[in-house]
Amino acid sequence: PPDPILHPYDKTGHDFYNDATGRLLCPVDHNWNSSDVRQCIQDYHPAYRVTAYSWLTFLYDGGYNARNPRDGLFKGKLLLKAFKAIFTSPTSAELDDPEQAGSNEVSVHGHSNGEQHTHCDVAGLLNMTSIQLRVIAYITIQLCFALSSANSWQIMDDDFNSKVFYNHIVDFFELPPTQDAAKEVDGILLWWNW
Repeated sequence: PPDPILHPYDKTGHDFYNDATGRLLCPVDHNWNSSDVRQCIQDYHPAYRVTAYSWLTFLYDGGYNARNPRDGLFKGKLLLKAFKAIFTSPTSAELDDPEQAGSNEVSVHGHSNGEQHTHCDVAGLLNMTSIQLRVIAYITIQLCFALSSANSWQIMDDDFNSKVFYNHIVDFFELPPTQDAAKEVDGILLWWNW
């Protein structure tokens, strides 16, 4: 369990003051397992600043690979759950296996094939037929806020600027520096829409 315990309606003690949320928000180039690193991040040491240009641990599936920094990027399980919670339904976010929903496949709308629903989810209200890259950037920002200790939305949270982070992610997706990077971005989009 998280230490200290996370309370859903009071975010005091979240962020880098909680082991669970701190580990998820820790930039991939720092080792959260080191008590010295944790302390430096909590003390805002200049060499351990968490900025909008940091890739955070929760963005990755299976951990960060320094030899291939894009491997698993924007495929983190918690990121996917955040998307489902916001755009399909909180219930769909809890389902690890699409078959738990009672069918073989769950669409981007979170509806199981052939299943009748009386309420429309956010994806349905927005007529989403696929997941776009800016949606992934939006979900990333929402998850950062959820893990933070801020009780209300704010662009600046200590040294972290959410607007700059959002734009950094959009630039990563829309302005890849090489054709190989563009193929990796296409692969991320394909993964989200598979």
